[in-house]
Amino acid sequence: MEDGQSKHTISSRLQAVKQKSGKSYNQIAEETGLTNVYVAQLLKRQAQLKPETAPKLRAALPELPEELLHEMMKPPLRSYDPNLIQEPTVYRLNEAVMHFGESIKEIINEEFGDGIMSAIDFYCSVDKVKGVDGKDRVVVTLDGKYLPYSEQGLKTTTHVDRRSRILLQFL
Repeated sequence: MEDGQSKHTISSRLQAVKQKSGKSYNQIAEETGLTNVYVAQLLKRQAQLKPETAPKLRAALPELPEELLHEMMKPPLRSYDPNLIQEPTVYRLNEAVMHFGESIKEIINEEFGDGIMSAIDFYCSVDKVKGVDGKDRVVVTLDGKYLPYSEQGLKTTTHVDRRSRILLQFL
């Protein structure tokens, strides 16, 4: 597993390859069949490059060294800098989720039942559209699989026998 320092170094090198290509995240996304946010996640070492996608990324970024391509195929250290919240865009996104989150939760529960949106089986994209007033607007799409909460009955835990359950109670 990479540590924070090597993650930063690798990410910096990946960003340099992108910058040298002159391509935007949208262009790379179109060439690879990924979302623009996922491409950014790959180049920030927040997502793992799948072997079947590697040739598409190599075609989109021909300057990408083989060693970095292989590094991108390793499971990443998914983390963030706690100071990131101070960055104005990140702060506003957090503010929007905190402000609208309770209402979004209520609607998810009303429409689907008691559960959550997955952040693992998840797609995210950022798009630019014109508003009714003609001004640019940001559209952030969060598309996650619905995951219902499970009732935890005794018959649900088939992998733990009765004796193990009793031993766990004493721990």
